[in-house]
Formats: sequence, structure tokens, C-alpha cells
Amino acid sequence: MKVFISSDIEGSCGITHWDETDYDRGGRWYDYFRLQMTKEAAGAARGALSAGACAVRIKDAHDSARNIIPSELPRDERVSVHRGWSGSPFSMVAGLEEGFDALAFTGYHSPSHDSGNPLSHTMSTSVYELRLNGERASEFTIHSYIAAMLSIPVIFLSGDEALCEKARGFVPGIQTVSASRGVGNSSTSMHPDEAVSRIESTMSKAVASGGKDCLISLPESFSASVKYVHHWQAFRSSFYPGASLADERTVAFETRDYMEMLRFFHFTL
Repeated sequence: MKVFISSDIEGSCGITHWDETDYDRGGRWYDYFRLQMTKEAAGAARGALSAGACAVRIKDAHDSARNIIPSELPRDERVSVHRGWSGSPFSMVAGLEEGFDALAFTGYHSPSHDSGNPLSHTMSTSVYELRLNGERASEFTIHSYIAAMLSIPVIFLSGDEALCEKARGFVPGIQTVSASRGVGNSSTSMHPDEAVSRIESTMSKAVASGGKDCLISLPESFSASVKYVHHWQAFRSSFYPGASLADERTVAFETRDYMEMLRFFHFTL
């Protein structure tokens, strides 16, 4: 089994504030949390390998996409890491393609306008809310549908408790690890090493299951509405071909082709 792991940071164990997510926000805690992000991705990789995975690709999917510390990943020829942004509309799962047998996520977080994480957002902090087919959409949702487009099972997720709960409703067979729980502008979490241990053991179970009940059905059509923080952002995005202003802060777009929806997101989020 070839496993693709997309790793983010805002759902990593213990993270609470924006200044913990990168240097540019003045983050004296950033080094700590980039290491925790790396440890969680490494734990997922070890779990996949222990269950018989023949290859594991880790996508650094946070901000600059240059956060994961490669030397902290398993020293194994079956493990590779994808850093940086290629410019692909696949975004946080860039590099995922036919030939992979499973998709997993670590460090993911609740969507914008959701109380499940003090750092909840969807792709950009300029987005107040994104709805896809009427439902509030997270980065997990957006990228899981890419797996559905390629007929690849979504087998594992670690992140905040609220997102994990929603994911189990979206993908019945998915294995999850809730590393933290959002409480207002704070979070409650387990010991970070315990989170890594649980990620490793749960990922092993997910790979061993072979992705049973983890294939997502792709809807026949897609309708998106993006509400922005500022009205001028909606005006600018309304010029995307086929998009329209639903109100002063919201742009709407419809298509039957999910790849076209990804292009819309690529240029408007």
C-alpha cells in the first residue's frame, strides 16, 4: 500500500495561538510546534510502515509548506517528503495521484467560523465562511473530495476533537485521533508524546484495514459560497469565470466538475 499523508499545524497537539504557527507572527513557540507537527507526521508514517505500507509520502501543507524537519522523519527509503508549493490546484495534497492507495491527514483543524479550534479557518484567514453544497467546508473536506475524485480511500485524521467528530460522519470507516479540544480562545490537550503514540498506533490500524468503508462518493454537482471578511475581496473574486456576487461579502459558484471547483478555490481562497 502506498500512503499519502498531508500534514498541517493548527490541529497539532496543544497549539492555541496564531503566533505559534510561524515566525512571521512573532512566534517564539513556532520551533516547538513545528517539531510537534513533524513528530505527528513521523508517527503516522511509522504506523503506516508497521502495517506494511510499501511507500509513504508526507506533504508539508502548512503556510510556507517548509515547516516539517526532514531529519526527524523515519530514516527509511520508503519515506519521502514533499515541501513547498508547486502551484497545483490540489494544494494541500499536491502530489497525490493515481497509484496511491490511501490518504491520511495529521494536524488538521476545524473550518472557519467554527468553535472547535481557536485557530479555525479555511485556507485563508480572509475567508469568514466557506460552504460547499450547503455545508460548512473545512480543508479536510476540500482535500478529501480530491481523494474521492481519484478513488483513493481517506483512512486517517488527527486534529481537533470537533473536526474528528465531523470526519467520522463524513467517512464512516475513518480512524481518528483527537489531539486537542477547542474551548473559546483556548485549547485542552493530552500530553504531546501521547498524541504521537496514539497517531502511530491508530494509523497502523487504518492501514491494516485496507481502507474499508473509507471511499467517499463524489457528488454529481457542486455549489460553493465563499463569504469573506472584507467586501472588496468578494468583489475581486466575483470576476472568476462563472462566479457571481451573492451579497456584498459573498461569492457563489456552481459546477459539475470538481476539478473546476478546485480551480475556483485556487484563485479565490
